[in-house]
Amino acid sequence: MKTICPWCGSSKAEIKMEVKDEFLSQEEFHLCECTNCGMLYTMPRPSKDKIGEYYKSDKYYSHQENKSGFIPKLYELVKSFNVKNKFNMATKGKTIGKLLDIGCGVGDFIHTAEQKGWDCVGVEPSDEAKNIAKSRTKGNIIDSEKLEQIQDQNFDVITMWHVLEHVDDIKWQVNQLQRLIKDDGRIVIAVPNYKSYDSEFYQQHWAAYDVPRHLNHFDKMIIAKIFKSKELRLINTEKLVWDSYYISYISEQYMQHSLALMRGVWRGLISNCKARHTGEWSSMVYIFEKIH
Repeated sequence: MKTICPWCGSSKAEIKMEVKDEFLSQEEFHLCECTNCGMLYTMPRPSKDKIGEYYKSDKYYSHQENKSGFIPKLYELVKSFNVKNKFNMATKGKTIGKLLDIGCGVGDFIHTAEQKGWDCVGVEPSDEAKNIAKSRTKGNIIDSEKLEQIQDQNFDVITMWHVLEHVDDIKWQVNQLQRLIKDDGRIVIAVPNYKSYDSEFYQQHWAAYDVPRHLNHFDKMIIAKIFKSKELRLINTEKLVWDSYYISYISEQYMQHSLALMRGVWRGLISNCKARHTGEWSSMVYIFEKIH
């Protein structure tokens, strides 16, 4: 199997783990660690014309609305709380301006930001999610390719909530972030953290590996390397505390354990308690400002 690191381009890598797509296809994938830069990535990587097939499921909650059942309703309740927390995190200390949400899904975050007076643009590749987002926002939702048509230094805040792990061309994406943000702007990146307790506990069953939808896997060191040379300064790290419960619940399901919800909540609680001492939360939020 030929490996190419998506960040540094090195072909030298070690296979760290075999992980099954337990969410949908049941196919096996490898987690490869680049021996040059340390990047962890999924192999083989589905081609652009095939990757969409791995998202086609009614269980993919990030692109679904108004689903019946206890778990989807609970998911929506927590998501509503989470969106408000994310908005406060992203805009704290900022006056109302222009906001770009990359990977906006069905538009939850943009809807909240627009209600607060922000001028928003969303990027979303899924036609289904894009149509929903357009119906519940002012409709300024575009394809990723159209980012290149937007003028430089156009946004006060750019957010990517659990999106960078899905991006095939990380260099292109990071270059776009650096180009589009204003000199006094803020970039907010949220990604799963494979150095968290729940990741180490569940190993190959950790739901946040989510191969092959998650092409890239991050810890603090890799994030620092990726953004180090991009005229961006890390000013703060935050956490998404609810993520550990959801990820642990899905991981319990993958392991076919009974009482998966109760066990997942318990394991998520342990993960959060340990993270208060280690700083290794299940989902990390990295907040950058442009150096000028």
